[in-house]
Amino acid sequence: MDRVRLRTKTALIALTLLMSALILPAACAGEVIDRIIAKVNGHIILQSDWDEALCYEALLNGRALSQFTDDDRRAVLDRLIDQELLGEQMKSALFEQASESEAAARVADSRKHYPEAATDQGWQAVLARFALSEKDLVAHVRQQIDLMRLVDARLRPAVQIDSKTIEAYYREKFVPQLKQPVAGEAPSAEVAAKIRELLTQEKVNELMISWLQSLRSESKVTVPGTTGSTGEGVQTR
Repeated sequence: MDRVRLRTKTALIALTLLMSALILPAACAGEVIDRIIAKVNGHIILQSDWDEALCYEALLNGRALSQFTDDDRRAVLDRLIDQELLGEQMKSALFEQASESEAAARVADSRKHYPEAATDQGWQAVLARFALSEKDLVAHVRQQIDLMRLVDARLRPAVQIDSKTIEAYYREKFVPQLKQPVAGEAPSAEVAAKIRELLTQEKVNELMISWLQSLRSESKVTVPGTTGSTGEGVQTR
């Protein structure tokens, strides 16, 4: 009986050591179980991608992660899907890609949201709070600039704003907001240029929504889970 207990105890110890030998190297290698939360034409979006995108948006917009509602989180996932779709279009598009200095300048503007980031040490503390590095943040912003330039290159040439539309906007939207009346119904050249750009951007945004809807209808997009509680488990490094 004692020998049986001894053999059983020895077997348990050996099993424990074996399990430790299998688990510890994986933990030291930084392997974690991630979750697929969307697929776009075969490309996967992981839970970690979603979490990271939330951190980017929170930091760049001066928001706390706790302020994101379920609708906000879903909107971020939708933007990740849109980025995948636009990224596929980027391969065959011609436009001037953003430089690292351009992206860094935009990051510097976002940094102003955080008074404690006035010093480098304070800025590093802010980045750590969102689990981001400045290098990755600049790369993310650079990608966003490139995507918007892709949209502009693709859609802006199709937008034509005539002088009558500008004058109508001036009379109906611009003039009523002025505290002092203005002489005449035609805007100055400077004001007309600003109105033209505003109306052009609004039209580009409308076309972008239609374009993305078209890309989605032509693509295979699946979202097995959007709450983080469902989806396919995968092992990643």
